[in-house]
Formats: sequence, structure tokens, C-alpha cells
Amino acid sequence: MLQTIELPVWLVVLGGLALAVAVLNRVLVPSVRWFFRKWFNTALKRASERLQRPIKPFSLTKRQVLVDRLTYDPEVMEAVESAAQERGIPREVAAEEAARYAREIVPSFSAATYFLFGVKLSRWIAQALYRVRLGESEEAELSRIDADATVIFVMNHRSNMDYLLVTYLASERTSLSYAAGEWARVWPLEQLAKAMGAFFIRRKSENPLYRRVLARYVQMATEGGVTQAVFPEGGLSRDGGLRPPKLGLLSYILHSFDPDGARDVIFVPVGLNYDRVLEDRILVGAEVDEKGRPRFRAKISTALWFFLRHLWLRLRGKWTKFGYASVSFGAPISLKHALAEGASDPEALGRELIGAVGAVVPILPVPLVAQVMLEDGAPMARATIQRRAAALRDKLLESGAHMHIPRGDFDYAVEVGLRGLVRRRILRCEGELYTADSGEDALLRYYARSIAHLLPA
Repeated sequence: MLQTIELPVWLVVLGGLALAVAVLNRVLVPSVRWFFRKWFNTALKRASERLQRPIKPFSLTKRQVLVDRLTYDPEVMEAVESAAQERGIPREVAAEEAARYAREIVPSFSAATYFLFGVKLSRWIAQALYRVRLGESEEAELSRIDADATVIFVMNHRSNMDYLLVTYLASERTSLSYAAGEWARVWPLEQLAKAMGAFFIRRKSENPLYRRVLARYVQMATEGGVTQAVFPEGGLSRDGGLRPPKLGLLSYILHSFDPDGARDVIFVPVGLNYDRVLEDRILVGAEVDEKGRPRFRAKISTALWFFLRHLWLRLRGKWTKFGYASVSFGAPISLKHALAEGASDPEALGRELIGAVGAVVPILPVPLVAQVMLEDGAPMARATIQRRAAALRDKLLESGAHMHIPRGDFDYAVEVGLRGLVRRRILRCEGELYTADSGEDALLRYYARSIAHLLPA
């Protein structure tokens, strides 16, 4: 009974590891998990208290719960039955297809990722590339928005930088749930975007079942008070100007909206503009297929060369920022009020929203100078450009537009615009005369069109 038993060293080590794992699993891990959960909840509470619009419970609901709610929604189940009958497939197959769409659409919002990582990363990238400026902002009216209302930011779409820029500038107001296109469905961008609250849209899909699942998610999020950010144009502007509104998301919101209900939907127009759009040459050079859809000739090698070239310039101390980027927030538009005024269909509402967005697009130096250079194709001296730019500025300001004037010096603003266009070789400077490069007319028009809609008719 008291005899010594010899055990192999490997067995003793294995037993010790098993005991350590058991102790960690039963004693230490729950305590550590409790500590981090308490820290996270405290940080989330503080972040939510700083926001003008706190995070809604819908956004904090576990993702699987939302996926199940969406999958078994009565309207989705009805669409499943219709799809099974029309396509002659078993109901279970159609139901699994709907569940796959639900998993694809529903985000996995993480407040910690959004505020502790996403907002800081957005701020760092935006400020590293641009001189970021907040343009016009209807602070008084924005602060009076009903706390129970669902707020939807509607924006013009100039660049993929739009996501980062608005996330950064709106971070003190609220967290935003973006409607993102299929371009973002690549690893690891998809995981990060979903953690930031983005929901994905197959813009080219004509599948009725997919459309019903997407519609129900948008309606559930709107009814849950989730603050959203959408691009009514449906995609990036390829010519620099505002595009006609796509009516899909607006029709989903209108379909389920109750004008007599307690919760209103408030649209906040957001106008963005840049002195340089990173994708400008790709957008201008896009081809259109037989269905009118763009085909972008973007290559990974092109993006890599762009990055390495600018990294080399930075290392040599010759790199400069891409000019100014500005965002303006317009006066909010109540959906109840819009319906009462006659915007009862998606087309009328879309026109009103696009008009409101266009009215707050800020004027920046490069677009202003580009517009001046387009008025007369002949070479112009700097003094002539400054005089014509001042006359154009006065016209724009009289029509209610807003312009960012760097350092409060208009002559310097014209200098910034000329320098930016010459650096891109869109303009040529020969002696004291500036002239448009004949091979870059498309880019000159691209930047001029960003403010052309603000000119008096």
C-alpha cells in the first residue's frame, strides 16, 4: 500500500498540463472573462454617453439572434414559398438560400471595434492623406432631432474614402451602419466592415428572394432605430457629378413606414468633396457593359505601385498631402413631413434627397479652378484665373453654396487649386500662362462637375 510507484516523466508532465488546463478553465478563465466583460461594458457605457445619439439595443443584439429573426420573418418565409414554387425546388432548399442571404447581410457590430479601433483608424488615415475640414453644419437643427427617431445619413459618393471620412467626422454624434457594396467582401475587409456595423448589398442582384431578405433587414434596422449611412446614387460617381438616385433602399424604408407611428425617420443630407479623389483615373476610364454597368480597369499591381511610389516620396521627404477634403451636414428632413408635402413615392423622395445633398456639397480649391479653366479653353495668366475665380465664387455663394477658403485667403485658395492641378499634370504652366493638357480633359471635367450643379441655371 505504501510502495513507491515510478511513473515516466512524460506522463507526469502531461498530467501536470492537464491539471493546469483544468484549473485555468474552471477558476482563472471565468474570472479573466468577467474582468474583461466588466471593462468592456464600462467603456461601452462611457462611449455611448458621449454620443449625441446613443447606440440602440438592436445594434447590440447578438448577431445569430438577428440572423434567426430575419430568416424566420413571416415576409421572408412567404418569399421562400414563392421561390420554391416558381423555381420548382424543395422548400428546404429555398429556406437555406434565404438563411445564407441573412448571414451575408446581417453585420456583427462590435462597439469596441468601432470606437476603440475603427474611428481612430479612420481619423488617422483621413488626416494622413488630406487636410480634413468640416464644412457647413446645421448644428442647431441636428441637435433638435427627436432621440427616438431613426436617423439616416444620405451622402454623395465620390470615393471609397467617404466611409472613413464620415465615420471620423460623425464619431461624436453616433455610430453609423453603412450599406456597403460587394467590393468590400474580401478578407479581411469584410470581417472589419461587419464589425463596424456595415451590411452588404448585392447591387446587381435581381433575385426576388434576396431582395426580400435585404428589404426586411433594412426595415428591421430602421424600425429598431439604427443610425444608417447610405449612398442614394448607388455607386461611385464616374464623371464627378451627382447621379440620379437609386430607389431600392428608399422604397424598402417607405414600404414599412407608418406616418402615424411614434418613430419618425430623419434623413440628414451629407455633402463630400475632395481636391483629389484617389480613384479618379480609374473612375473616369471605366467602361460600360451592355447593361449599362461600369467595368473598372483597376489592378492590384496599379494600387501597389501607387502605394510604393508615395511611400518612396514620403521616405525622401518629398510627399505632400492630397489637398483638402471637406464634409458638410445639411438640415435634417423628416420623412413624415416629406410625405405630408407630397413625396409619397420613392422617386419623389429620391429627387428631394439628392437635391438636398447636392446643395451642401462644399466648394474646394481644385474644383473651383477646374471650373474656371473649362469656361475658356485658351491659356490664362494667374491674374485672369484669380479674377474669374472670384467672380465664380460670388455666383456660387449667392446661390447658397458653401466654400472652404484655406487660411481665409482667397488668392491662396486659387494658388492651392492651380498647384494641385499642375502637380497632377492636368494643367500645364508655360511661363506665366496656364493651359489645360489636351490628354487630361476628362479629369478636368471630373473635378469641375463636382460643383457644376451649384451654379445658377
